[in-house]
Amino acid sequence: MKRLENKVAVVTGASKGIGAGIAEKLAAEGAAVVVNYASSKEDAEKVVAKIISNGGKAIAVKGDVSKAADVDHLFAEALGQYGAVDILVNNAGVYQWGALADFTEESYHFQFNINVLGVLLASKAAVKSFSEKGGSIINIGSAVSSATPAGSAIYTATKSAVDSITRVLSKELGPKNIRVNSVNPGMVVTEGATSAGFIGSEIETAMVSNTPLRRVGQPEDIALATAFLASDDARWVTGEVILASGGLR
Repeated sequence: MKRLENKVAVVTGASKGIGAGIAEKLAAEGAAVVVNYASSKEDAEKVVAKIISNGGKAIAVKGDVSKAADVDHLFAEALGQYGAVDILVNNAGVYQWGALADFTEESYHFQFNINVLGVLLASKAAVKSFSEKGGSIINIGSAVSSATPAGSAIYTATKSAVDSITRVLSKELGPKNIRVNSVNPGMVVTEGATSAGFIGSEIETAMVSNTPLRRVGQPEDIALATAFLASDDARWVTGEVILASGGLR
């Protein structure tokens, strides 16, 4: 029997990159997956099609995680299609790098609305949707919360908030048998990292030279850690912030 057989997982921001890798891995482990996307319907449907072609179950649901009505719709669709929710992966996230001199209110609200408010709204909806048996919430944070690179003040602040939210909610929700953990990736080869110019740049070279395992990550690296935390193999693990960064910190 697969580790997530008969489980239902909601993965936010799952149309590409790390989120797509997580959705595909959870489906391969037996979960029915709700692939959330904000705008990339075509990409989300490709993820769903790949999961189904491999014998899994999945649907795509549009929704902006920074809007409560959208989040409520996302979970209503999950419950309507599968009758339950057991796992939430808070993967949706955005980043904008820049020096303090270039700081804007717009950038602040854009990043905090998705990266922090989105985590809280989706977690609140998940708790309402979990059965009395409990559930698992996995937040996708970032190694920047410990590495604190220059030029990332807002982004690092959002991901540091996610670390704190993870630990606080693990204590608050533990009595309901809801586990809350975080996986914090280092640099990962994704469409976003490539289009932002990180992959193939001096930044990647510097990251690799400072990473003990001497490479950047792949979406599967993050998906493997997430699948573990979602499963009963991690039934005694909560409140943990796991660096999945090849040793970069």
